[in-house]
Amino acid sequence: MSGTILITGASSGIGAETARLFLREGWTVGLFARRADLLEEVAGGARNAVVLPGDVTDADAVEGAVAGFVARAGRLDVLFNNAGLFGVAGPIDEVPVDVWRQVVDVNLTGMFLAARAAFGQMRRQDPQGGRIINNGSISAHVPREGAVCYTATKHAITGLTRQLSLDGRPFDIACGQLDIGNAKTPLLEELAARNAAAGLPEPHMMDVAHAAEAVLNMARLPLSANVQFMTIMATKMPYIGRG
Repeated sequence: MSGTILITGASSGIGAETARLFLREGWTVGLFARRADLLEEVAGGARNAVVLPGDVTDADAVEGAVAGFVARAGRLDVLFNNAGLFGVAGPIDEVPVDVWRQVVDVNLTGMFLAARAAFGQMRRQDPQGGRIINNGSISAHVPREGAVCYTATKHAITGLTRQLSLDGRPFDIACGQLDIGNAKTPLLEELAARNAAAGLPEPHMMDVAHAAEAVLNMARLPLSANVQFMTIMATKMPYIGRG
């Protein structure tokens, strides 16, 4: 089965890996992020790639990206609501207020805007319906030290997922959340380098390809079935049994 998918934060990390996988699987893939050059690199000239540069915090840009993608692809089957950033690491009194606002703007408002635009399109299209997959992170359940911005916003995404699941029922719009723990991306490798500099052990990591495969498995389901929450993580990371 193949279809159409729009991926936010598609220029690097989990978003880029997911975009490459869906392109290989024959889906029509919309790649949305700020850096057009990086999006073109991920697309690799694929005819089934639609490059959509824009800022996920800009409501007009998000609406325009969805409209532009549908104009090319015909409809929107899946949104992978993925764009996010970590912010400054440290206790709350060392986190600048402008950093907090930036993380909230990207991780929460940006995901709201993308979900809002996708939901509207899925509600209007014929046949009606579609799927929204939110990237929640295991930080939606348990915190990492010194991650107040990231943890708070990812907890909020769980509420967004539940609300979209409820409100989408009359329109055949399914919403699920993928909680990813320690996929090997540049962001996590940077954390590993900081740990090494501080004399801390390197975090257990998994290949980022496994996260992308989980998105594909969720996306392939018929709209009569939904993975509400899925956790995929490095097996030995301290999640179960922490504390």
